[in-house]
Amino acid sequence: MTKKSIPIFTVFTCFLFAFSACNKFKNKTNTIKVPEGMVWISGGTFLRGATDNDNSARKDEKPQHNVTLDGFFIDITEVTNAEFSKFIKESGYITVAERAVDWEELKKQLPADVEKPHDSILQPGSLSFHCKHKQVTNLNDFSQWWQWKIGTNWKHPEGKESTIEGKENHPVVHVSYEDALAYCKWAGRRLPTEAEWEYAAKAGQNDVIFTWGNDTTVLNSKANTWQGVFPTSNTKEDGFERSSPVKSYLPNKYGLYDMAGNVWEWTQDWYDDEYYRKLLKNEVNKNPKGPEKSNNPNNPYAQEKVIKGGSFLCHDSYCASYRISARMATSFDTGLEHLGFRTVATIEMLNY
Repeated sequence: MTKKSIPIFTVFTCFLFAFSACNKFKNKTNTIKVPEGMVWISGGTFLRGATDNDNSARKDEKPQHNVTLDGFFIDITEVTNAEFSKFIKESGYITVAERAVDWEELKKQLPADVEKPHDSILQPGSLSFHCKHKQVTNLNDFSQWWQWKIGTNWKHPEGKESTIEGKENHPVVHVSYEDALAYCKWAGRRLPTEAEWEYAAKAGQNDVIFTWGNDTTVLNSKANTWQGVFPTSNTKEDGFERSSPVKSYLPNKYGLYDMAGNVWEWTQDWYDDEYYRKLLKNEVNKNPKGPEKSNNPNNPYAQEKVIKGGSFLCHDSYCASYRISARMATSFDTGLEHLGFRTVATIEMLNY
């Protein structure tokens, strides 16, 4: 039986069709207007999770596994006080830290035998960093440096007497997950998935520990983290005791600032410390959105989301979470002095 030849006309027609389709796609991507303050991250496949040479990695960062993502836009900086102020002014939104405390909701995250505190304590506020000890031996007891301060919120980040005046270009903090979602809805954006955040932080590099590479000696010049003895003595070698203005440090290769340090950043994903180990290493996970529910044996009563990037409170001796693969959990209804967010968007969301 002889092999049939394909007519040259058919080949030429197919070629023209493929060339035309390719050009249409290329022209479409070339005409996309990148939203102000964002960059386009082309889709691709990468290894998510801790690298083999990362000695600081925790078990919830392992094993590495394949992830494939579609392209997306992402903010080049964390959302600033100025940007959040505009949102508040135009929407009239009231953040969680400014609302009356709902004890019925709060007690759902506490053991059943916890008694209701006095009403004088159950007042609007948030958690602020404050360490009054000269020496701390147990770094697992974070109550030694976190303090509930009544009147603390995004406008008063260090207590009711503080202000954001002069800090318009600092990342907004004391925003809960709900607050971040409200901003996203107003802006026509959404929060990044954990996979999208990590892919953007890697900036096209595989097997790197930090967003700038693997050099640990340049940390203080690359990110706003803690210098000195955590949490009792901050030498402020980088010039910042707490948050720093966005763009204070050089961006990564994708043009993104503060993907390490400054403030933690919310992601969409629920936190499950077993999640990575439930995935198959050699199976490609397409646009993963994380587990269906929260699972943290260390905090079983709370419903927690994944936060990424570390903050000005991160130190080698404590959390070392300025590493790309580092992932921490925090209650989705809680704001903190070192927790903010950045947003993403897709071509579909922007109606291109």
